[in-house]
Amino acid sequence: MRDKAAGLPLVIAPEVAAALAERHPVVALESTIVSHGMPYPDNLAMAQTVERIVHDHGAVPATIAVIAGEFRIGLDAAALKAIAADRQAAKASSRDLAIMAVQKRNAGTTVSATMLLAALAGIEVFATGGIGGVHRGAEQTFDISADLIELGRTPVAVVCAGAKSILDIPKTLEVLETQRVPVIGVGTSDFPAFFTRSSGCKTDLRLDTAAEIAAAIKLHRQLGSGSGLLIANPIPEADSLDAAMIDTIIADALAEAEQRGIAGKAVTPFLLDRINKLTAGASLKANIALVKNNAALAAQIAVERAKLA
Repeated sequence: MRDKAAGLPLVIAPEVAAALAERHPVVALESTIVSHGMPYPDNLAMAQTVERIVHDHGAVPATIAVIAGEFRIGLDAAALKAIAADRQAAKASSRDLAIMAVQKRNAGTTVSATMLLAALAGIEVFATGGIGGVHRGAEQTFDISADLIELGRTPVAVVCAGAKSILDIPKTLEVLETQRVPVIGVGTSDFPAFFTRSSGCKTDLRLDTAAEIAAAIKLHRQLGSGSGLLIANPIPEADSLDAAMIDTIIADALAEAEQRGIAGKAVTPFLLDRINKLTAGASLKANIALVKNNAALAAQIAVERAKLA
């Protein structure tokens, strides 16, 4: 897709550009988790730590964001701090990118926007926390994340801790199947639910090593399906929250969101903030732990992918 980037305000950081030119491993990282997923300065510390983890595992981190209308692939220290501290930053999905550029806005990129920009830059592996999906009650609201559509048409492998447990996970998996997206459990056949290691749903596919996943990414691209791959990496057991507790808290937070008329893009940040308060900070610690775990695996996959012709 790199040929399609001509004429776009796409700015690739020198370290990332050099790595791509030399076919060294690169891992894309999203910025909505920085701009909207955590409070400042926890978000900045998390982003810096995640980039360091990717480096430590032998890959180059490429945090992606919109800064003053530019599509940045890799952020320097000043830009990373700017997106972390900017409370007015937009939350941009792939549909919003052109408007953000025209308006010269700062924006954190969601999974769908990060996938699109990563593909345009030539990056195949992307680490995030959890994907968006089908929201509970979608049979009335039709609230289905653009992440699922982007996964169906953009050839990037997304390493995540499953779908956020605030979603309707069975319906999310059905949409992914319809979109022809391989859902691969890492060392497990249980699909994880972000804060917990199992959602009660199964994955049809399982791979156990970074080398196997890298080989699958290569072959999937060679088949020309055009879709991404979802690499479902469970939160480490030591950091997992109690499933019954988190389900009760999510139900309470969802009821509060509905009562207050919170909908659309505002739902997920609101719910994550309320869940963090209701768990006395335990959910934020779990969120950071799973993002770090996903970054490490994504870097290992990128290293293995770079070894393949």
